[in-house]
Amino acid sequence: MSDQDKLALLERIAAALERLAPPPPRAPDFSCAEAFVWRAARGEFSAVAQINRVDLSLLEGVARQRDQLIDNTRRFARGLPANNALLWGARGMGKSSLVKAVHAAVAREKDCLRPLKLIEIHREDIESLPTLLAILREKPFGFLLFCDDLSFDGAETSYKSLKSVLEGGVEGRPRNALFYATSNRRHLLPRDMMENERSSAINPGEAVEEKVSLSDRFGLWLGFHNCSQDDYLAMVFGYARHHGLDAPREEIAREALEWSITRGARSGRVAWQYVQELAGRLGKRLDG
Repeated sequence: MSDQDKLALLERIAAALERLAPPPPRAPDFSCAEAFVWRAARGEFSAVAQINRVDLSLLEGVARQRDQLIDNTRRFARGLPANNALLWGARGMGKSSLVKAVHAAVAREKDCLRPLKLIEIHREDIESLPTLLAILREKPFGFLLFCDDLSFDGAETSYKSLKSVLEGGVEGRPRNALFYATSNRRHLLPRDMMENERSSAINPGEAVEEKVSLSDRFGLWLGFHNCSQDDYLAMVFGYARHHGLDAPREEIAREALEWSITRGARSGRVAWQYVQELAGRLGKRLDG
């Protein structure tokens, strides 16, 4: 085979390899939107035209959690040390709503070191976190990475990628990125997975819980619990007032309590579902 034939063959091989190998993920123009969704399978970001969120002032019954999370987020936005946060606890109590509302409130403040963007990563894409952080590392923005309803089951190993990111790894977490997650579990790994890691540890007696418990890697824990009747009604009245729903207060309270009994729970989600029912009956839209 002549040198020219060899060169032609090598060129064909190189072209075939380029077709097989996916192109490296490219960052979008982050200035075009406030929030993005990371699509790991395609290696791309989808800009969110309209974020599904409520105003911070409408979140009732979570004042302590709100104050702690907004303080942590402000410090991050100002270039100061801040902790990754785990919001855990009762369903429907506003964990994800609080993350989105806090992002909106802090992003509007004028003393941010750099524009603050919200990046949602789906639970099934957690394994791609190192790739995502590599893309964001040198960008002139602050990024709140947000994963809703995070937990791990069975033989999943993607939690190890999260452990590495939260602990910093060799490179360390980028200073322009912070990770917020919500979960119904305080401990993200079920007990059987924790026992498996314990049994395979070289020295099981040496602080195994610290090494096994993934939630320990979050510096800020915020617990959410089932709300009282007063807090539940405050949520209902707050939504009704905000959306201009004109009905007698006593009637709203009676119906809202009946609604919660039929749902078997009192929570922000149940309060919002009742308000949607009320607005529909009154012929009112719930825009904005």
